[in-house]
Amino acid sequence: MKTLETQRLILRGFTEDDVDDAYEYCIDPEVGPAAGWAPHKNKAETMTIIRSFIEKQEVWAVVEKETDKVIGSLGLHLDTKRTSSDVKMIGYVLASPSWGKGYASEMVRRVLAYAFEELHLGMVSVYHYTFNERSKRVIEKAGFTFEGILRKAAKLPDGRITDDVCYSMTEHEYRILREKNK
Repeated sequence: MKTLETQRLILRGFTEDDVDDAYEYCIDPEVGPAAGWAPHKNKAETMTIIRSFIEKQEVWAVVEKETDKVIGSLGLHLDTKRTSSDVKMIGYVLASPSWGKGYASEMVRRVLAYAFEELHLGMVSVYHYTFNERSKRVIEKAGFTFEGILRKAAKLPDGRITDDVCYSMTEHEYRILREKNK
């Protein structure tokens, strides 16, 4: 995976050495369920996930430069709700002590630049559950366009069914936003 940098973060491929840092936020009951997965039961589960990230090469470890600690992950995946090959979906999580510091907006903006300027994607999508207000704010600050709500589109780890709130950004919209923010 290509390593990406922001002012305060490094986005790089995961390594097995990241298991302790990742496990620390993966067991937090505030983190996983908001992203659609149950808190991890043990480090072996975290290691299995990290190995799948390493194999698939589509999820970055989010490293705080100041501490050199992995504080989250950000993926750029195929959007299974769409058939176009030039569309990817962003998904991300951050350790709860890192919330409210602007890290999520910073890393999403950097990956959008990579997606449109280097991968030449036509569109990037992102989704959040109706109850995830933090993610909604990140998505709106990044400049995504609200598309609508897919009702009863996702099953949560506790078995409840919830809605997916859908957003996207086209390459053209990205270019307009980039010019506006210069």
